Amino acid sequence: MREELHRFFRAARGAGVRVSPAESIDAMKAVADVGFTDRGILRDTLLLTLAKSEEEKQALGECFDLFFSQPEVREPTAPEDTEETASAEQRANETPSGDGAPSPELGELAQMLMSQDRNAMAAVMANAANAASLSDIRYFTQRGIFSTRILDLLGIQRLRDDLDALTATNPAEAERLAGALQALRENVRDVVSQALLLYGREESENLRHEILRNAPLARLERRQVEQMKALIRAIARRLRERYSKPRKRQRRGHLDIRRTLRRNAAWGGVPFLTSWKRRHRDRPKIVAICDVSGSVAQVSDFFLLLIHSLHEGVDDVRSFAFSGHLIEVSDILDSQSPEEAMSEIMSKVGFGSSDYGRSLLDFEKSWIRTVTPKTTVIVLGDARSNNLDPRADILRRISERSKRLVWLNPEGRMAWGWGDSEMPRYAGFCSVVRQCATAKQLERAVSDIVAAYQ
Repeated sequence: MREELHRFFRAARGAGVRVSPAESIDAMKAVADVGFTDRGILRDTLLLTLAKSEEEKQALGECFDLFFSQPEVREPTAPEDTEETASAEQRANETPSGDGAPSPELGELAQMLMSQDRNAMAAVMANAANAASLSDIRYFTQRGIFSTRILDLLGIQRLRDDLDALTATNPAEAERLAGALQALRENVRDVVSQALLLYGREESENLRHEILRNAPLARLERRQVEQMKALIRAIARRLRERYSKPRKRQRRGHLDIRRTLRRNAAWGGVPFLTSWKRRHRDRPKIVAICDVSGSVAQVSDFFLLLIHSLHEGVDDVRSFAFSGHLIEVSDILDSQSPEEAMSEIMSKVGFGSSDYGRSLLDFEKSWIRTVTPKTTVIVLGDARSNNLDPRADILRRISERSKRLVWLNPEGRMAWGWGDSEMPRYAGFCSVVRQCATAKQLERAVSDIVAAYQ
């Protein structure tokens, strides 16, 4: 059953359960102790050894139920009561057929179908599915390929020959076998569909996520918005897991040759003691300023989700939101869930007419001291100020006080500088300017910003 467990682990990973090699080894040791006889105990054992959260526990339970439930073997459909069927049965009754047992000339598969041995058919289909490497199925377009492989391994060609022979000698039996053949095809389709649910889910999710990651945030369909929010949450979770781990206190750099030679002068320069160059890294300090006006209403939720992830992954973050005026939202993001925080922020300053000049002035008057030479300032917005004074001079002073100034713009670069866009004027004071029109661009930008402090 080792191979069976390996297939289950693969299906569990496709269901979103993170199963490491060490965890799979622990699970196999536990299963070796409890055995496969009692499915309830087996299920509880796998859930205890593999699930690490309530969500994973639920997903793993559903995956177990699907994996260890075999599709019900269908019985042949009864032929319709027609005159043709009746005459065929009459001819069959007139023809001597012994005790009604399947003809010995029939192949093994035909005899099994005619005897309607459901347990034997289930075992044969399971063996054929394993021989056809059904666990390698990934996409729905492969269903026909794997169905054909399984039918070939079962002996579908011999079954067709038997059907042709029976049609000439015993039409009634041939009709029974034809019904059994149709039921067999449906059973194989069920087995392949179940395997696709188990093993193809991960690839399907990856494909859908990759399409979403590259979709413009401002032009999402209504049905895609919730999917995109779930994707942004997954991105935020990856960022937290990647960058919230404590750094090693001692991290080797390049060999310091001069200090090494001085330390080993007493041994004639033989390097018994080595000295390494240390790279000093400042603790991350980030100020995030997010535009939540009507012009970026389609993407402001995604911006706030990413800022929320910064609060969970970085110690020192101050966040601000604005449309017509600017307010600090750090406490809201620190104390509330992403959905609650976004709702409160948007109710206070969201969907208004953007005024970058006034908002920058609000920041300078009340919070300019939060910006120090160790601070990275991130501005998320389209730089459209409705033809009002953009106050680029304030942005210049912020840039001069900060370590670096990063601007993330959801609009395409071709739109910068057109209409009321002040992006070319602001860009001159920024250390980094990036287009962040998709989730993939957002993830890459925020990842680079946080990684600079690791």
